[in-house]
Amino acid sequence: MTTLSKPIKVLVVDDSALVRQVASAILSQEQGIQVTVAADPIIAMEKMARERPDVILLDLELPRMHGLTFLHKIMSEDPIPVVVCSGVAASGDAAAIAALEQGAVAVITKPKMGVRDFLHESALMLIDTVVGAAHAKVSNKRVRPESNRTADTVVPKRRFTQGGDRLEKIVVLGASTGGPELVGWILQQLTPECPGLVIVQHMPEAFTGAYARRLNTICRIEVKEAEQGDRVMRGRALIAPGNRHVVLRHGGGFHMTSVVDEPLVNRHRPSVDVLFKSAAQSAGPNALGIILTGMGSDGAQGLLEMKKAGSLTLAQNEDTSVVFGMPKEAITLGAVDKVVSPSQIVAAISAWSSAGTASAAVRIKGR
Repeated sequence: MTTLSKPIKVLVVDDSALVRQVASAILSQEQGIQVTVAADPIIAMEKMARERPDVILLDLELPRMHGLTFLHKIMSEDPIPVVVCSGVAASGDAAAIAALEQGAVAVITKPKMGVRDFLHESALMLIDTVVGAAHAKVSNKRVRPESNRTADTVVPKRRFTQGGDRLEKIVVLGASTGGPELVGWILQQLTPECPGLVIVQHMPEAFTGAYARRLNTICRIEVKEAEQGDRVMRGRALIAPGNRHVVLRHGGGFHMTSVVDEPLVNRHRPSVDVLFKSAAQSAGPNALGIILTGMGSDGAQGLLEMKKAGSLTLAQNEDTSVVFGMPKEAITLGAVDKVVSPSQIVAAISAWSSAGTASAAVRIKGR
């Protein structure tokens, strides 16, 4: 168990007495987490008036007030980190996507009662998500990256040549808490001429498919949930499926995805480390690695391997991160070439893509 520096007050809002009981029991295992429960938003608001929680664990299908209405009220009046824990996440319901768009820091699947394995893998995920949410920065203004800067602030204007294979360039991104909205914003800025992207966003099983379909309707590039043997190509972004790792392979002059069911890595499946390490081996200097907002250290070691293999590596800056855990760990490890804002990330992808064959010649020195 992790010893927390100060108590985290969690309010569980769910109309199921069984869910309230199980969630409370799981969270109370962690020293320093204090749990209060409410059967509906009206009761929750009464309790919030007496004591403000640090995190709200919220179901969406609730009596007297829908969870999305309650979430909107929280984020507009007194922003508090909200983790949606709902059965709709298991089916990738549009309401769960709407919750992320309205400011929820994460969406996780409601506990499956009677499943012994839940108390091993999913309990860890629930605790980690709540602790991460307690450190999240939330605002009643939807955070948007600052106005675009020129690509020169990220990647110097220079062309270069390098021997070796002729594999297409690829971009790999990893994100966790606070990532869904940011990943969506980045993808909306890209054009069909952009390099192929592969993305690990920590999300529940099935939810990633709905997330990808939603992005596919609002982006100029193709966005889909990664499947076995998908080709990584220009103008396409592949989202790792929930509860599966994605590994990059190459053959025939292009990269493709392998979707594997292996144990948790850094408490996650999919894991950013798995994607990044495979990118280092498969693409080397033809890959750009980007680590975004998130709790924990997933992706730091993999990004270091990418850097050693000649990849360009970027990390989101602290000011724009909802949780600065994953980028900070990668920076501390020495895995990051440049710490950048979201707008600079978009500029870097464009500049790096047009710079010629990938090489350390485009690497940005300093931070």
